[in-house]
Amino acid sequence: MARNVVFVQPFPSEASMRFVRAAARVADVKLLGVVHAMPIGEDRRLYDDAVHVDDPTDAKETIAAIDLLRRRHGAPFRILGTLEAMQVMLAEVRAHFGVLGTSVETAILFREKARMKDALRAAGLPVASHALVASLGEARAFADEVGYPIILKPPAGMGAKATFRIVDDADLARAIAGLRASGSAPVLAEEMLRGKEHSFETITTGGEVRAWSFSRYLPGCLEVLENPWMQWAVLLPREIDTPFHDRARDLGVAAIRALGLRDGMTHMEFFEREDGTLAIGEIAQRPPGPQLCQMTGVVNGIDIYRAWVRAVVDGELDAPWKRTFAAGCAYVRGTGHGRVAGVRGVRETHAAIGDALVEAKLPELGAPKNDSYEGDGYVVLRSESTAKVVSLLKTTVETIRVLYA
Repeated sequence: MARNVVFVQPFPSEASMRFVRAAARVADVKLLGVVHAMPIGEDRRLYDDAVHVDDPTDAKETIAAIDLLRRRHGAPFRILGTLEAMQVMLAEVRAHFGVLGTSVETAILFREKARMKDALRAAGLPVASHALVASLGEARAFADEVGYPIILKPPAGMGAKATFRIVDDADLARAIAGLRASGSAPVLAEEMLRGKEHSFETITTGGEVRAWSFSRYLPGCLEVLENPWMQWAVLLPREIDTPFHDRARDLGVAAIRALGLRDGMTHMEFFEREDGTLAIGEIAQRPPGPQLCQMTGVVNGIDIYRAWVRAVVDGELDAPWKRTFAAGCAYVRGTGHGRVAGVRGVRETHAAIGDALVEAKLPELGAPKNDSYEGDGYVVLRSESTAKVVSLLKTTVETIRVLYA
């Protein structure tokens, strides 16, 4: 008898639909959807049934939608979703229906960054000093304690979004006012970690980390966010059997155990300081961003989307993971504002990359400039040689130019 798997996926973006397609292909699964907008074309057929919700972040509305699916098809076996902002809500919904999966307590630890760092520090793991601040006075006291620069961001932020580097008292006053810090809506203040920024991706089943991967940001996310003209890259080296990667893996595994994840995928950002020590930035209970997720599959020779589904539905690892390639993604952005008026260097870049190209999305003419650090497009490539990937990433970011008008 087919298992009823409910996938809460509000919007049918290409990145999210790769997970939905993978779920639809898993054996003995009847895929049921909770959506705000239905997918189009062939993707409409992925769901055996789907219910619309007006607010996909509302637990009561999601519970009502799943209850309707339950009456039509029987009890849900699993309730899934990939969006970080929905993980606590999904845990609450699972608890309501008595469905196995990440608990509310664990979901909160991953989502609320201050509590996450408290738990990691209590486990003896290196993280940035931090404090929840509700006023300018509290923020200044923290800055006096750790010294400038510091970081300010929402307690449940995602990636580097709404994140600010604060260098002096004037910066601090502006940011606290802009973020509207208060007793009911405090802001997370953090010591600024310095060094090379990396990420660590895992598949965990039964509370044990079963597979892992690494990447390096070139340069770090905050520097990219602060410089909207900067074209940047993510590198997944082929060689991850070094003493450095062993230490980083031990750190990441310890973090996952401290936060209590049983089954799923994680994305941890960490720093390699100038003195060689490591420190955790933060860790999320979800797959990494779209291109990093794709490349994790490419370098390890697996269907990463199916691997996530198998972990959260079956508690099993799709294996083996074998590091046969290096990969990289160059993010395409440009100087200026307005709409995309042209893209230079595409032909030259394509000629240089050749058969190393995996996927590319070029900026769309007439589209408004994307203010996020992900930019207006990207180029994903791979090679058996890490050095070649590094060289091709350099060529891409130095050759492609986006023009705005």
